[in-house]
Amino acid sequence: MRECPDHFYQQSAVVPLRRRGQGLQVMLIRSRKGKRWVIPKGVIEPELSPQDSAAKEALEEAGIVGLVVPEPLGHYRYEKWGDICTVQVFVMQVTEQFEHWSEDFRSREWLALEEAQQRLTEPALGEMLAQLPTFLAACGLR
Repeated sequence: MRECPDHFYQQSAVVPLRRRGQGLQVMLIRSRKGKRWVIPKGVIEPELSPQDSAAKEALEEAGIVGLVVPEPLGHYRYEKWGDICTVQVFVMQVTEQFEHWSEDFRSREWLALEEAQQRLTEPALGEMLAQLPTFLAACGLR
């Protein structure tokens, strides 16, 4: 039985990335309780698009802003609040990183793509990161 309003079960997230040298780096953040490495994610607010909602979460949870690729990288599902949440995952090319932000109790770290894949506990996210170079090339973002 659902414990929350219906729109809580539709969520969006971003994979924050930047280029360093020849490689890609992905920012991961600690979950609210600090036990897991995750990407910025939250409920899609009714007045926002999934992309804009994900960008808002990135600012709140990771203290970053950037350009969100309009096409989703993928999606995954997980159980919470008595039902299944569906998360649309987008890519954000980070343009600015703030020293202080609203949830700066969370740790954040830039990692090489392969290391980020290993730290994530959600298998579907690791698979999406493996497809990231191909996705970026298809979007013309080499």
